[in-house]
Amino acid sequence: MQLVVGKIGRAHGIRGDVSVEVRTDEPELRLGPGAVLLTDPAAVGPLTVASGRVHSGRLLLRFEGVKDRNDAEALRGTFLIAEVDPDETPEDPDEYYDHQLIGLDVVLADGTLIGELTELVHLPYQDLLTVTRPDGSEVLVPFVEQIVPTIDLENQRAVITPPPGLIEPLADEAEEGGEADETVGADGTAESAETSETSEIAEVSGEAEDGTDGPVEGDRA
Repeated sequence: MQLVVGKIGRAHGIRGDVSVEVRTDEPELRLGPGAVLLTDPAAVGPLTVASGRVHSGRLLLRFEGVKDRNDAEALRGTFLIAEVDPDETPEDPDEYYDHQLIGLDVVLADGTLIGELTELVHLPYQDLLTVTRPDGSEVLVPFVEQIVPTIDLENQRAVITPPPGLIEPLADEAEEGGEADETVGADGTAESAETSETSEIAEVSGEAEDGTDGPVEGDRA
């Protein structure tokens, strides 16, 4: 099985080093010296890692045969692909390869089906699960233990405990937002009346509305 483990960024220095966007939880194993990687586009590779180091929080790699900045810049945008045994699992029991998670049913703690886990989005600060709902819409779920407490590979499901507003709106705006209060006029007919809240909002124009908290930052492991 082939897994994308990195993407080559800009050249660094004049000796052929490149920055790499890491897309694996095991960079020491997948991107360490001696690792042979396939590439996309395929014509660029395979590439063998000659050396690696971390500089200002970024992984820098040098590949065999890449001798200068021009060679390194030509690799920019290339995806690095590792061959992985389908039966291989990470050493840490709380870590997972992408292919282990794709296709899992995503359910609430009470068993309510939310959708299917269709993709993992790897960001610098955390990973996100893309959940495709039965109606075809998608929702992004932060892959952190507080929100995804259980990965049950045996039963092919991921249990989530989302905060209010992540899966469903905090309030049913369609029902609450479009209905005005009614009062009875002097002639006995119904009349729409603005609530005092509407007047207060008008007086405080330009004030930002409160929003929900953003995704929890952090790593899954």
